[in-house]
Formats: sequence, structure tokens, C-alpha cells
Amino acid sequence: MNNKLSHKILLILTILSIPLIIFLSPLIKKGMNLPNYYNQLFDKAVITKVIEEEITDDEVIEGIKNGRQVLEVKVLTGKYKNNIYETVNIIDQSHNVLGKVGLKIIVGIRETDEGAKIWVYNYVREYYLYFLALIFAILIIKFGGRQGLNSLVALIFTATVFIFIMLPMFFKGYNLIALSIISVTITSVISFLLIGGFEKKILVAILGTISGILVAGIISFTFSKLTHLSGINLEKGKQLVYAAMDYGVQIKGLMFSSILIASMGAIMDVAMSISSSMYEIYKIDNSISSNKLFISGMNIGKDIMGTMANTLILAFMGGSLTVMLMMWGYNMSYYQLINLPFVSAEIIQGLAGSTGIILTVPFTALMACIIYKKAAL
Repeated sequence: MNNKLSHKILLILTILSIPLIIFLSPLIKKGMNLPNYYNQLFDKAVITKVIEEEITDDEVIEGIKNGRQVLEVKVLTGKYKNNIYETVNIIDQSHNVLGKVGLKIIVGIRETDEGAKIWVYNYVREYYLYFLALIFAILIIKFGGRQGLNSLVALIFTATVFIFIMLPMFFKGYNLIALSIISVTITSVISFLLIGGFEKKILVAILGTISGILVAGIISFTFSKLTHLSGINLEKGKQLVYAAMDYGVQIKGLMFSSILIASMGAIMDVAMSISSSMYEIYKIDNSISSNKLFISGMNIGKDIMGTMANTLILAFMGGSLTVMLMMWGYNMSYYQLINLPFVSAEIIQGLAGSTGIILTVPFTALMACIIYKKAAL
């Protein structure tokens, strides 16, 4: 079977597996104790009338309104579809949904002995998210062609595995570390094969990626132990602990898992760049010695690892920018700041991921020498 046919078969199987995984995912929930955290319904509605309102500009945040509205809303979906209700909408900094006639919103519906009670929950945002995703898909296929399509399928497959297999299986009671390793391995292998096909350079990239990701995860796990950190110190960690207790599962290894997933993309990029570059060098001169080929790979990696390490650290910094601004604004001392659990966790995640990127270079270069030259250094 030639590479092109194998690639087509893999592409078709991957596309078919995505809806199949989504369809079968509810089976994982069978027999699970599913707590009911929200004793209410959430449905779409449209504001049909603003009965009265008292609105003022927020004194602190520009563009934000405060006040109170009495609204008439018509439910558009669910059990109470087409029913019309009157509700009071309180607007402040934390709940800033300004009602206007014709605006579609999400409402919470509490079922009481006196009947349904409606409250304004949030704006309807999903359509804009779908539109943005459509723009992304069109652009990646337009400018990437067949490779763009392969990349898009790989991305959707990766998201499907994490969301519809890994997450429910964790709450089913499976070990999070094992789930993360298996999920990352499967998705990285499929992604590489879809993007690059069944070639030696793809095998090298796969081995380099898995090595780099595992190193990043191990460093994260080790230093989280040394600094007495756990998943509870990550953003929303405390809330997750309460949910995990209700499901009867442990969140051990959450930092390990988070760094595996967070660093996966950058490490894949580095491994593919090194593998592909070394393969081109080998094709031009297949008599090149393993030592020279390895050195060439390392030299190429020097230019890559710096920018990719910066990319990962900046991504973590960007994700925690609001917290960093808050800490600076409160004028914390150095010892107070550096020893905060959240700050320590972010530093460990950023540096562990960047270390994984750096070590991916020699791992991939070594794998390339072994596989391309069929002999170790």
C-alpha cells in the first residue's frame, strides 16, 4: 500500500471517527453519579419590551452600565417555548447584560410551586463563535490547501479526543496522568500522520515530540511536589476539587496533565522543524556522517528553540495577565509575590514547557540520526 493511499484511508477514518466519538461519548457516563449543580433550566429568549429602566454609567470602567431594568421576555427554546414573562434585570460590573428590545439572550428558568421564575443569565454569544470558527476553517483551507484541510481535521480530532474521551473518563475515575499521556500520544501521532504522511521524518518527529512532552510533564510533576503545589493552585482549581469530590475522583497529576496539553503544540512544531530540516540535509548528502548530521540538527534547533520557548512563556503570561496586573496594583513585596502558589504554578508550567521544547531538539536530532542513518552516534 503506497503512502498516498494510506494517507487517504487515515484521513477518511479520522473524519469518520470524530462524529463516532461524539456519539459514543455519553456511554462513558453510564453508571456515573452525575451531581445536579444547577436546579434550573437555561434557554434562549428574546426581549420583547423594556418596561422600565434606571441606567447610569459605571464610575470605574468605561463603557459599562449599572442599574436596573424591568423586561418582558419571550422564551424561544425548551419546555417553556413561546411563553412570555416579566423579569427584573440587575446590571452591575459582574453581571453586565444590558437589555434592549429584540436582543436575544440566555435566561435561567427556576421551576417553583408558583410557576416558572425567569432571570437574565447572559448574552447569546455562540453564533459569533461559530462565525469565527468558520472564518478560521475557510482561511486555513484557502491558504493551506490540502495540507490546511489535513491540519483542520487533525485539530478537530485532537479537541474531540480531549473533550469527549479524556474529560468524561477522568470523572469516571480513570487516572488523569495516564489519560493525558495516552491522549497526547494518540492525537500527536494522528496529527503528524495526517499532516506529513507515512514517512521517516514523521516517525522522527513523533518520537521527538513524545520525548519532549514527557520531559516537560515530568519536570512539572517533580517541581510541583518540591514546591508543595497541586492542581488546587491552578486557576479554578478549588472549584474543580469540590466537583471531583462529588464524583468520587482525585485530581492528582493535574499540573502534569496541563503542561502536557499546553506544551504539545509548540513541541510538535519544534520536532517537525528539526526532523524535516535534517531529512532534507540527509537527502542532499546521504553520505554525511551521523555526527555531522546531529550537529546540523542542533544548529538548526538553536534558532528555533529560543523563539518557541518565548512563545510558550508569553502564552502563560498572557493567560494570567489580569492576575499579574492585580498583584502589581496591590504593591506586593517580592517575597510575598514570588511565593504565591498561583505565581509559582505559572512559573513552573512556563519553564517546564520551555525546557521540554529545548530538550526536544537533541531528542529529535538523535532520533533522526538513528532512523535516517540507521546507526547510533
